[in-house]
Amino acid sequence: MYSSLTLLKKYFQYLFNASNGKGHGVHSPFVYTFIKEVLNKKVNHPIITSIEACRSQLLKDAECIQVWDRGAGSRQTESTQRSIRSIAKAALKPKKYSQLLHKIVAYYQPTQIVEMGTSLGITTCYLAAANKQANVVTMEGAPSVAAIAKKTFSTIGLNNIEIKEGDFEATLPQYLSSIKTVGLAYVDGNHRYTPTIQYFESLVKQSDDSTILIFDDIHWSAEMERAWDEIKNHHAVTLTIDLFFIGLVFIRKAQKEKEHFIIRY
Repeated sequence: MYSSLTLLKKYFQYLFNASNGKGHGVHSPFVYTFIKEVLNKKVNHPIITSIEACRSQLLKDAECIQVWDRGAGSRQTESTQRSIRSIAKAALKPKKYSQLLHKIVAYYQPTQIVEMGTSLGITTCYLAAANKQANVVTMEGAPSVAAIAKKTFSTIGLNNIEIKEGDFEATLPQYLSSIKTVGLAYVDGNHRYTPTIQYFESLVKQSDDSTILIFDDIHWSAEMERAWDEIKNHHAVTLTIDLFFIGLVFIRKAQKEKEHFIIRY
């Protein structure tokens, strides 16, 4: 993973290169609509208050649980004994980006949603609340963390979420074999080059024109940047949006020329 200083430098470089976050100068009608109707849209869903109350409680919870990290590690600690609040602080996506995921689902209304990396369940709730008719499958490798996430789902009262425990190498193929097409996938786990590319290739095989793939922490490390570049250059990918902390991939077969956007958010 990059050092905090390197990440800061990369973030300033992103700000320098990014297009205006209001849509000025963006010539793609699809991306302009995305900026206006998704990025800059206000979120008014009443359930968000409940989700954020859960986040606040998790950030205060001093209980320690056993965690086996199968991903690329943590900036916070190498210990397998961790407090819930330390996991919440390190792993939960900030409110701004959790709400962005919510807005993406609310606008495009995918019906098959998969999240790879449940953590404590906050982003899962944001995804599920945006389209209660959607089937949301979320995957978590650590049973103790999955147990906390289940409590989060119960507290919020969402019943369109199914959690699958175990390694992604097993749970992802099982999930994909049970559906025809992925509507939206949010990949937030195992931040290494090879697994990320393997997940992408599996997901893209079951994509269509409306599929959206979202990758977390695309600038987190040299490996993740390499994976992001390879994803952008894949023959099936026609449009990507780099928001620095997450990258969005659109499979739009009607679009003949590739377009890659960096947008300030």
